[in-house]
Amino acid sequence: MVYFFQTTCGQYTIYMGRDKYENEDLIKYGLPEDVWFHVDDLSSAHVYLRMKPNMTLDDIPENVLLDCASLVKANSIVGCKQSSVYVVYTRWKNLKKTADMVDGQVGFYRPDNVRRIKVEKNNSLVNKMNKTKREDYPDLYQLQQDRLREIQMEKKEQRRQLEKQKKMEELKRKQEKEAKSYDRIMNVGDMKSNIEVEATVDNTAAEAYEEDFF
Repeated sequence: MVYFFQTTCGQYTIYMGRDKYENEDLIKYGLPEDVWFHVDDLSSAHVYLRMKPNMTLDDIPENVLLDCASLVKANSIVGCKQSSVYVVYTRWKNLKKTADMVDGQVGFYRPDNVRRIKVEKNNSLVNKMNKTKREDYPDLYQLQQDRLREIQMEKKEQRRQLEKQKKMEELKRKQEKEAKSYDRIMNVGDMKSNIEVEATVDNTAAEAYEEDFF
């Protein structure tokens, strides 16, 4: 079972597992847009924020960060009793799981990409989010596969559009080159030299004179 919440702004979804065993499924079947939150150096729930496509960590609004950090603090047995704690967060794809780790334990592929913030106790904020809480049993594997398929289709379409744009640009360059070509502007075979023009004029005049004379 997975618990879902709405951020206080109503624009993002937050979710977390019921226990450490469900946390394992969330670690395994997250989406590329997911951001993982956990109380630093303390046991806590694994809380995830589902960002919008193409968002980065820098794009997460401050109030949404506060929502996630406050919720994960409230779901820490030790952390919820403290006036403030530090919360770490990173992209789901940065989570590293090895065979020797116990359930719920994770490492990081790139520790430098893990951020750390301090959060104060904020019961009113947590209570507000708890009012949006709902329980569900999603097929996490299927959701992940569906999203990965969507991403592949999006990338395929992007490549198709880039290839189309590239061909159009090549055609435009070719047309511009042809427009500037002397072969397009001037056909030498259809031109007459000055000598030919003068000769034509002289011959015509001579013929006219001869006709007048006779």
